Amino acid sequence: MNSAFTIMEVDQLEPETHHQLTELLIRVVEDGASVGFLAPLSYDEASAYWADVLGPGVTLWVALQDGQAIGTVQLQCAMKANGRHRAEAVKLMVHPVSRRGGIGRALMLHLERKAKAEGRTLLVLDTREGDPSNKLYQSLGYIQAGVIPDYAISSNGELDGTVLYYKRI
Repeated sequence: MNSAFTIMEVDQLEPETHHQLTELLIRVVEDGASVGFLAPLSYDEASAYWADVLGPGVTLWVALQDGQAIGTVQLQCAMKANGRHRAEAVKLMVHPVSRRGGIGRALMLHLERKAKAEGRTLLVLDTREGDPSNKLYQSLGYIQAGVIPDYAISSNGELDGTVLYYKRI
């Protein structure tokens, strides 16, 4: 897939978008992504996740190419009084066949612009230690705050650390 992609903000999950995001989640988990699920991920479990994703403080974007969802990311704004300056980048996913095409970077830059527009000055995120996503976040100026060892179980049963990042925007 080498054609251009667009990024769309989603404020209501239409059935087709819901289906495509469900399939995207299944594919990235099958490919080894550490996004809170283990392979094999059932359609029902993935679908249930998307059914509950939108809510107060959450902005969802979908990257589309030829009408198909090939990537997504969420901005989850802290809603407590003492945290209204910060937000979390959550569940950056790019379809395995669409990786290395600038989609993840574009989604993150889109998220950063929205966070700034909403008055957020601090972004945080976490990712599995050793994943290629670490290079992306570092290239975008995110600073490693630390590593929590044995944070999540992978589909192969091993415990993996998670790297915590932040960025002042």
